[in-house]
Amino acid sequence: MRLPAPVHVVNEGLAFLLELVAFGCLAWWGFTLNFALGLALPILAIVVWGLFAAPRARFRLPIAGVLAVKALVFGAAAAAFYGVDQPTLGLVFAIVVVLNTGLATADRQARPRESLPG
Repeated sequence: MRLPAPVHVVNEGLAFLLELVAFGCLAWWGFTLNFALGLALPILAIVVWGLFAAPRARFRLPIAGVLAVKALVFGAAAAAFYGVDQPTLGLVFAIVVVLNTGLATADRQARPRESLPG
């Protein structure tokens, strides 16, 4: 299913916002435990994301691998919302992530492979 161009742009922007929220929530939860985890959790998530799930990831995984990495990072962030006593935010976040990722995956599979420089 190919999304219309404006919807594609909005969905991609939402995906980026969700990534930032995930990293921020992991930091928030980590800092409630101790300072080192507050720094380490989002850094680890950012490194894993950049290596395997980013549009220009260092290692190109099949779609199942990319979705597994996204499930790990976003799932950890949703759980982190529960860890900071925000279960409603965690549930809303998880629902929005599933919808956004589903739309983005269907859209990317319907679009011709765009060549990336480098």
